[in-house]
Formats: sequence, C-alpha cells, structure tokens
Amino acid sequence: MGTRQESAFEMVLALHRLLRSLRRASPTRGLQPTQLIVLSLLTEAGPSRVGVIAERVPCSQPTATTAVAGLEKLGLVRREADPTDARATHVAVTEAGERALRGVAYGETEALLDRLGRLTEEEADQVLGSAALLRRLADSGR
Repeated sequence: MGTRQESAFEMVLALHRLLRSLRRASPTRGLQPTQLIVLSLLTEAGPSRVGVIAERVPCSQPTATTAVAGLEKLGLVRREADPTDARATHVAVTEAGERALRGVAYGETEALLDRLGRLTEEEADQVLGSAALLRRLADSGR
C-alpha cells in the first residue's frame, strides 16, 4: 500500500472506532444506527419514499422498510400520502423523532467534547476544522 492509501485506511479505521465509541458513550434511546441515519436524513431532506431512504442511507429496501417500521412503532416517523402519487407514501419525521435525534446527537457531542478536551487546543481545533470536509466527503457518495 502507498502512503496515501495507508493514511486513508487508517482514517477509515479511526472513524469507525470513534463513531462506535461515541455511540457507546451516549444513550441511543434504543435506536439502531440505521434508524438514526434515517431520522437524520428525514430531518435534513424532508419526507421521502422508502426507496429514496434506502438509496441515501445506503441500505437495501427491506432494511429501510424495517428501520422505518421500527421508527413508526416508536412514534418517531409517520407515513403520509405522496402528493404526486396517490398509490405511494412518504415517510416524515415527527416532533418526537426530531427530539430523539437531537438527544442522541447531543449525547455524542458531549462525549466528543470530553475527548477533545484530552487534546491540545490546536489539535482539537484541527479535528473540529475537518468537519466541513468530512461532511463533503460523506455527501459526495450520493
């Protein structure tokens, strides 16, 4: 492996470990990672069909359907008539869903801030400064 490939590999492993440890450090309210991603997508993009959710997560349509069903049972999303196709439905996040997502995100934020406190101020600023770039990378996969 070349230097850039090794660095990319190390970053992928580090990101997985960081996200997993942040999830463990914060109460997830019983929500699975896919459900959290679905809530986040619906909060950002608005109501969507299950097929669109599956594409954007990304996951299979049955996985998206299962995630949505679980969220619906908890009252965190609701199904609405698709305004462009009476045979189809959209899935929309509820106020309770937005609150649940914020609660999980704030808990993970607190855990991240605790860890950033163990770095120098310059190192913490470097990590936080990479957020916009990481977001661009995440969004470029769509």
